[in-house]
This record gives sequence, structure tokens and C-alpha cells, in this order.
Amino acid sequence: MKTLITLLALAAPLFVGCSSKALYGAGQQWQRTECNKIDDREERARCERSAATSYESYQSQREAGKKP
Repeated sequence: MKTLITLLALAAPLFVGCSSKALYGAGQQWQRTECNKIDDREERARCERSAATSYESYQSQREAGKKP
């Protein structure tokens, strides 16, 4: 987690002007890279499924979570 925060802090100037969708895509790519580092096959598969969530699906889930 500390690595992610550091990476985002260093890369933040590059993201100025990027859309939320582009930022989400960059985060998903980073997550897929991290998934490939997992030795346990089942855990890696779970990670990859999570990283495959589309931006539209993410937005729908996010909006559903906001509703009381």
C-alpha cells in the first residue's frame, strides 16, 4: 500500500487533465501487474477478476453504494 501511495504521489502531475476513466484504467493496469506477482493460483485469479471490472461496472457499483 505504501508503494501505491508513493507511486501515485510521483505520478500525480502526469494525471492533471486526465479523465476519471483514464485514471481508473491506469489503476486497473497497475493492479493487473500486481496480480501477476501473486504465487497462489486462486488468489491470483481473484485478483485478476477484480482487475477486469470495467469502468462502467465500477461506476454502477459506486452509485449503488451511495444510495441509502
